[in-house]
Amino acid sequence: MKINASEMHFQTLNQTIRNCDSSDIEIDNCMGQRYIASGLSGKRITINGTPGNALGAYMDGSSVVINGNAQDATGDTMNDGEICIHGSAGDATGYAMRGGRILVQGNTGYRAGIHMKAYQDKIPVLVVGGVAGSFLGEYQAGGIIIVLGLGANGKAPIGDFYGTGMHGGKIFLCCDETPTGLPKQVSAQVATTEDMEEISPHLKAFCDKFAEDYHKILQKKFYILTPDTKNPYKQLYTKN
Repeated sequence: MKINASEMHFQTLNQTIRNCDSSDIEIDNCMGQRYIASGLSGKRITINGTPGNALGAYMDGSSVVINGNAQDATGDTMNDGEICIHGSAGDATGYAMRGGRILVQGNTGYRAGIHMKAYQDKIPVLVVGGVAGSFLGEYQAGGIIIVLGLGANGKAPIGDFYGTGMHGGKIFLCCDETPTGLPKQVSAQVATTEDMEEISPHLKAFCDKFAEDYHKILQKKFYILTPDTKNPYKQLYTKN
């Protein structure tokens, strides 16, 4: 089913999507409509244009492809499924994400992957092809964040204060030199072969979606950031 979203109110658009009998939906002329695919399962949605905030919030198994950029809070508290962005994403991409995968061809803004968490077989994954803004992985409790830095010429593809309050999960950064400015509770090590095997399916998916050279990316140097404590604020308490 095709939907022309030109001048359509976001509530009307989302109701149309929910009421659609077809599992395959293509949205043309999308311009800032919010909450698309929120809480949905079993739909395959292609968006031509720029969806608004909270795309795929609480999404529970649908697949969304955006031919354009996405705004803020894409995949907010997403539970399952995949969001593929042929462009860049705004702030708070993958906020509180708890399952599924988000692939961003370009860059993402501030606070991507904050409050990400994992439980049993639910391991959320965020892959960013370009660079990420400040506060990447803030308060991260689980899941995997990968920032490839394509076009960053080997520099650390992140802003300031990344990993602040991080107490779980992993952040992979593709860069030539050890990332600096880490919080005291987060360490950076060169990714091992075993580490790279863990993320290889996600790198392969990224390269397949965006026509990148998988083997060329694998040859680059990756650092893995992990917390060395489950309680980064322990020193602030009067009783430990």
